[in-house]
Amino acid sequence: MTPFVGELTGTALMMLLGNGVVANVLLARTKGHGGGTIVITLGWAMAVFAAVSTVGTVSGAHLNPAITLGLAFAGKFQWSRVPAYMAAQFLGACLGAFLVWLVYRRHFGATENRDDKLAVFCTSPSIRAPWDNLLSEILGTFVLVFVVLFFAAASVGLGALDAFPVSLLVLGIGMSLGGTTGYAINPARDLGPRLMHAWLPMPGGKRDSDWGYAWIPIIGPLLGAALAAGLYLLLHGHGAVPGTMP
Repeated sequence: MTPFVGELTGTALMMLLGNGVVANVLLARTKGHGGGTIVITLGWAMAVFAAVSTVGTVSGAHLNPAITLGLAFAGKFQWSRVPAYMAAQFLGACLGAFLVWLVYRRHFGATENRDDKLAVFCTSPSIRAPWDNLLSEILGTFVLVFVVLFFAAASVGLGALDAFPVSLLVLGIGMSLGGTTGYAINPARDLGPRLMHAWLPMPGGKRDSDWGYAWIPIIGPLLGAALAAGLYLLLHGHGAVPGTMP
């Protein structure tokens, strides 16, 4: 398995389980209907655990353009490999969202609330205030990338042994900072499924894909990643961290 295929596979698996738990909680007539935010947050943490465990030794299990960007800024990943990794993450996110739609398509038809249908695919703010929402995504991603930089091996990113601490980190971010925007903290995780929501037929109808908000879970995580890498380098002195990729 190549790193590109590893990133695509890992991101698809993460999205299948992560968006799958949202579908199980929000859509009508599911076994997990009404399970609440705690179930969703735990489900996402386990989704990250499964994905990192599976492809950590293949691609480093970035699974997130913000992680890839942060590792590159910090000198832990080659800039020449960034576009391919981001493309794989985006395609994987689309594939995972499609599989969730396929599994739950009858439940989409049984669900009247079109906001809940959208929420299965992508994030939205609890209170719509663009600059506050942007700040939430910046800070959530900053925490994610800053801590991951201390986990990450110098050669490529996360290894399989880092699956458990990273899943706990995602759990903590969701519990503490997820109440404002749903903690996308991953541009591919939000944009890919949002596109799938726009493209896929939805039994019972659907609302618009909220493109007016879509820039926030893209720009916020990228800014948060850059800030996290900057502080990481500041703490380690100027220049690349020792042991970086050639």
